[in-house]
Amino acid sequence: MDIEKRLLRLAKLIRYFILVSTTEAGSGHPTSSLSAADLMTGLLFGGIFRFNAGQPEHPNNDRLIFSKGHAAPLYYAQWVAAGILTEEELMSLRKFGSRLEGHLTKEFNLVEVATGSLGQGLSIGVGMALNAKYIDKLPYKTYVLLGDSEMAEGSQWEAIQIAAHYRLDNLIGILDVNRLGQRGETMYGHNLAAYERRISSFGWETVVINGHSFSEILSAYERTQKTNGRPVMIIAETRKGKGVSFLEDRDYWHGKTITRDELATALEESGEVDKSVRGEILKPENLQPDKKISVKIKQVSYEHDKPVATRKAYGNALKRIFPAFPDMVVLDAEVCNSTCSEIFRDAYPDRFFEMYIAEQNMAGAALGLSSRGKIPFVSTFAAFLTRAYDQIRMSQYSRANIKFCGSHAGVSIGEDGASQMGLEDLALFRALLDSVVFYPSDAVSTEKLIEEMAKHKGISYIRTTRKETPVIYTSAEEFHIGGSKVLTESRDDVFTVVSAGITLHEALQAYEILKKENIFIRVIDLYSIKPVDSVTLNLAAEETKAVITVEDHFAEGGLGEAVRSALSENAVSVYSLAVRKMPRSGKPQELLDYEEISSKAIVAKVKSLLT
Repeated sequence: MDIEKRLLRLAKLIRYFILVSTTEAGSGHPTSSLSAADLMTGLLFGGIFRFNAGQPEHPNNDRLIFSKGHAAPLYYAQWVAAGILTEEELMSLRKFGSRLEGHLTKEFNLVEVATGSLGQGLSIGVGMALNAKYIDKLPYKTYVLLGDSEMAEGSQWEAIQIAAHYRLDNLIGILDVNRLGQRGETMYGHNLAAYERRISSFGWETVVINGHSFSEILSAYERTQKTNGRPVMIIAETRKGKGVSFLEDRDYWHGKTITRDELATALEESGEVDKSVRGEILKPENLQPDKKISVKIKQVSYEHDKPVATRKAYGNALKRIFPAFPDMVVLDAEVCNSTCSEIFRDAYPDRFFEMYIAEQNMAGAALGLSSRGKIPFVSTFAAFLTRAYDQIRMSQYSRANIKFCGSHAGVSIGEDGASQMGLEDLALFRALLDSVVFYPSDAVSTEKLIEEMAKHKGISYIRTTRKETPVIYTSAEEFHIGGSKVLTESRDDVFTVVSAGITLHEALQAYEILKKENIFIRVIDLYSIKPVDSVTLNLAAEETKAVITVEDHFAEGGLGEAVRSALSENAVSVYSLAVRKMPRSGKPQELLDYEEISSKAIVAKVKSLLT
């Protein structure tokens, strides 16, 4: 049978599956799925895409990302047409307990990453393409289905720019220009020339086609197989709701399904569907990346009389542990000389990617790398990670294994002022499901916790400090997820002071001051902010009169609230010293005093509670 005729039959079947499944569900996005049905039929079943569905994690499988994650009905329907899913399971779309959810998630094992927050798929594709070209050195290609509405997102253009910079000719975007968004026409409608001018100006090769012509679709995919150092964007003019006359190119059908009566009309209009036809997806070559051998690493070593900034310890740790974790890769947002990830870059330049000041794309690319089995460490100023929070939030739904480092946290950075002070970061990362959040106080604990992050599977965050701090731990000390350290303790302790990071040293200074007046406090280093060491905190609460928390972070969502949560069933009083005033420029110590989180403020709080 002629290939185009075979593809037409498959596309008709896929449209049938889209319509019946969304009508059965009573919700979904059939029109957005219908517009891209021909594009995906041509890709999967036109002899281009290489994928072993029996081994979805095969390292040389081509990858397919639906950046327009609301087109989930199309994604599932194409796997029914491939003989992978059953029609019976397809009819469970969007029902509780089904692995076929409303937007794509990892519940369905062939989904690469969870999508649905628009503007993120191309960045994820960048990470996968970086992995193929520069790390695993495999010929697989990454295809990303994009919607025209999401091209208004700045993150798309961050991804387009960096893909050209890294010459990712193994990355193919498929732009479904169906003209209509959720509430009307998109910014450029069907002006394909506008998309072509913009995308090509960034250094991409562009191919403009009729997205419903299989001859043009197949020709476009054939062109993407030729590598010339440039990523490729297929810009396809399509019709939203294609194949159903009363839906096609009609406004206000986004996210709406048709009734059973309308379904009957649509199916009668389309004619007989061959439900027995199935498409074949070609298998990839059985190519594997070079095996990486884990090597024993050196122990941590710092001198006690030489203060070290925890941000520098972060860079030292990355370099030190890489031989034991050869799947590591480090991304930085053009501040590696401040985050100190340049220490790793200089030692292992082939595993370091400069992502420039484009934090959203950096976080998305990290997810792409994580999905291909790498351990990405992502670093920038803690304040600037807030720009990428939606990408970070979405990565939890992809069961990502990403390590984030936010440096220059808190008012203690000093003169640079409020815009540079990460004061929300602990709250943001604590809010993620099953996340791990660390805030070390010295070089030794930083290095040990970086090693714990590398071992841990999941999203973790470490907060580092600009200012040099004393080394208070020996290399023999152990640190682990959910732990803490009791640094001062006696039977005479009246209060417990819980802190971490820069303010831990303020708490230790306060201890020395109060001790001279025969007032004793218990000082706890709560280096693991999440999960928190509830056992140690509750014991301290039972043995002292009150708990005082001290943190260089806004009061909302930080260390103080973590402690309060851990002590929620304990009657002990908890007092929180945190950043509560608008930060200013100034010397670090001036700012700690100004925000009342310094040793002076701790001493004053202790004495006020004694009166």
